[in-house]
Order: sequence, then structure tokens, then C-alpha cells
Amino acid sequence: MKRWMVVVVLLLSIALVGVAIAEEAKAPLESATETQAAPIAQGAQTPEAPLKIDPGDTAWLLISTALVMLMTPGLAFFYGGMVGRKNVLGILMQCFILLCAISVQWVLYGYSLSFAPGKGFWGSLEWAGLKGVGFAPYKDYAATIPHQLFMMFQAMFAIITPALMIGAFAERMKFSAFMVFMILWATFVYDPVAHWVWGVGGWLKDLGALDFAGGTVVHINAGIAAFMAAIFIGKRKGAENKSILPHNLPFTILGTALLWFGWFGFNAGSALGANEVAVNAFVVTNTAAAAAGLAWAILDWIFHEKPTVLGTATGAVAGLVAITPAAGFVSAMSAIVIGIFVSIFSYIAVTVVKPKFGYDDALDVFGVHCIGGIWGALATGLFASKAINPAGTDGLFFGNPKLLLIQAIAVGVTIVYSFVVSLIIYKIVDVIMKARVPEKDENLGLDLTQHHENAYTMIE
Repeated sequence: MKRWMVVVVLLLSIALVGVAIAEEAKAPLESATETQAAPIAQGAQTPEAPLKIDPGDTAWLLISTALVMLMTPGLAFFYGGMVGRKNVLGILMQCFILLCAISVQWVLYGYSLSFAPGKGFWGSLEWAGLKGVGFAPYKDYAATIPHQLFMMFQAMFAIITPALMIGAFAERMKFSAFMVFMILWATFVYDPVAHWVWGVGGWLKDLGALDFAGGTVVHINAGIAAFMAAIFIGKRKGAENKSILPHNLPFTILGTALLWFGWFGFNAGSALGANEVAVNAFVVTNTAAAAAGLAWAILDWIFHEKPTVLGTATGAVAGLVAITPAAGFVSAMSAIVIGIFVSIFSYIAVTVVKPKFGYDDALDVFGVHCIGGIWGALATGLFASKAINPAGTDGLFFGNPKLLLIQAIAVGVTIVYSFVVSLIIYKIVDVIMKARVPEKDENLGLDLTQHHENAYTMIE
């Protein structure tokens, strides 16, 4: 990226921060007066009872927020172990810079676009710079925890979602192009889809779509955008004729463990309280991951004669993906079925579909996250039960086929919108600044050419 472009971006960012600070100074924490007068949605003794912070719910959400934050560094190790040694720092850097960049974007305007009430394409800019996002509860999202805590919890989802895409175009994208693409993607893809599914006035939410912790918003959204990027950026040099083997599987297993650990906050935290729904989400999260990891190991054993550690780790992650939209609505037995079938579907996508069509989705983001997210969303339409969560809806197997149709609509809309808009963003970035690194830089590796650093081993 040209230096003058970097300066312009920095100046615009500083200007936005200044405006946000000025607005916040005029009306600090405005939500305190508005939200405290609102009635409690459930369990109120009188309609006039004020919203009240629950210490237990708040403590659990603080922990959950930290757990979800840990998932992005965990993802860095999960992906970092699977690339060539000359690109491991490039992967780690991309994950960590998103932790920085999206955190700032979320505070400036991302949270407002995603969650401020509104029936349009986005939410409004009413909460830009966290104006009006205070310490009091907010009845539409989190009636027993501080509004700012809900904002921060959701920030961690906004961070890891674009990070999931990194695995698809690993070892090929210029860092400057990566930064611009990701900021634009977060603004024009993640924020509107999050609003549609989770926001007050979101049309998919009003339609009745269920997405407990991000199967549609996170995994399908990122997975299909990753598929687009893998196709249009082209294959890695050397990947045309052979598979590029992981350079450090222990890193990948460490990353898997961190992801599994953090996923308890991802799913159980989405109950937004220390309650029965959180406990159920915790149980089914572990159960689905275990069933999927076991199923993938068996599939490897059957078709490749040996169970592999990479396959088992991949299966476990696929199980975590698939249970994410359903975690607050399905039983442990349903979670086993969801886990087994996601490994079958993702295994076919990775070992049959990808070789047949020849796209270089380097670390199988589409096969695991998009396919797993699609199955998880549809499985919610099959297995959801009001006996698990009275605030939810029964699925097909409990007498309500309409939910499966609604889930299919949400899946289809997300796939089409995310693919098309992601492609437009990618093409704009590619025309202006060329997305892919030059061939000589790809040969040397992104660690040296993009960051002037090398990792723990000699250069290849």
C-alpha cells in the first residue's frame, strides 16, 4: 500500500475517534437513564420494576468474553501449524492484527451497525463510538448484565469471524490488501448479517430464524467468503501438483485445544446468563465436538487405513461449528447425531469435492466452516425443542416443519449475499492494490517479505 494511503487511513481513523469522543462527552452513558426505567422481560414482580444487574450472570459473561477472545490466538496456532514454516508468522500476524483492528472498528461503528435498533440494511449509527452504551442493562439484549459487557462479548465474535477466512487464502495475500479487505468485509458483510439475524429489527430474526451462537452469522458467512477468496486469488505455487503438508502438527493440536476450550464461552456464553440454557449449551458443545472428532477418526481409519491426528482435530472443530447455531435449542442426544453427520459431510467436502473441482482452499475453511455451518443451521430446524429452551421454537422432528424452511431461507440468503458482496470487495481491492503477493515473495514466504521476520526454524 502506498504510504500516502496509510496516512489517509490513519487520519480518517483519528477523525472518527475524535468525533466519537466529542459525542460521548456530550451525553456520557446515556443508556443509564433510559434502560433502567424499562421493565424486566421475564420474572418481574411489577411492570415498573427496573432492570437489575445480576452478579452471577455478569461474572459468567466476563469469563465467556475472555474465553472467546482466546479463540482467535487459538485459531492462529490451529492454522499456523498447517502452513509451511516460512509462512507461520504471517498467519499469526493476520490473526493478531484482526484482534486489534476489528476491536477498534467495533467500538467506532461496528457494534452500532450490527446491534443498534433499526429495520434497515444495518442498525443505525445511534451507538457509534459507544454513545449511549453504558453500564446499565439493555432490555432488548441483556437484561441482567451491563450493556457494555454485551457489546464486548459480541466484539469477540466480530473478531474471529473474518479470522476464519485466513485459512482459505493462506500463504498468498499481501498484508496491506488483507487489512483493507478485512475492514471492508467486517463493515459490509459481517455487520449487516449480524443485524439481520440478531439485531432488533433484523428481518431474519423477525422471520423466526434461530442462530444461537453464530452458525449463520459466523461460520456460513465467513466460510462462503473464504471459498470466494480461494477461487479468485488462485492456487498456491506448488499446490497444482501435490498437497502441501502441515509443518507443525503439535501447533495445530494446541490450537484445537484452545478453540475447544474457548468454544464453551462462545456457545454457553450466548445464553447471556449463568442459567439452564448455558448449562445445556456447555454439554452439547462438548458432546458434538467429541462425536465429530471420533467420527472423523473412524472415517480416516476406514478410507485411509490409519486414524490421523489432523483428521481428528479437524473433525472436532467441525463438530464445534455444527453445534454452534443449535447449542441453546437441542439435547445431548441430538448433539451426537449433529456431530457424526457433520464429520461425514465435511469429510466428503474436503476429500472428494475439493479435489474434484480443484480449488485451493488451503486449510479447508469452506469444507469445515461453511459446510458445517450449513448443516448446523439446518439441523437446528430439525432438532430444536422448546423442552430444552422455551424461548426457542420446535423443529421438524418435534412437529414444526416451518422452522426448517426458515432456517433454509437464512442459509440461502447468507450464502448469496456474503459470496456476492465479498467478491465485489475483493475485486475492488485487487484492482486498486493487487491482492496477491508477487511470485518471488510467495517463494520466499510471507514471514520475510511481508513482516521482515522469520520464525523458529530456518527459511525453506
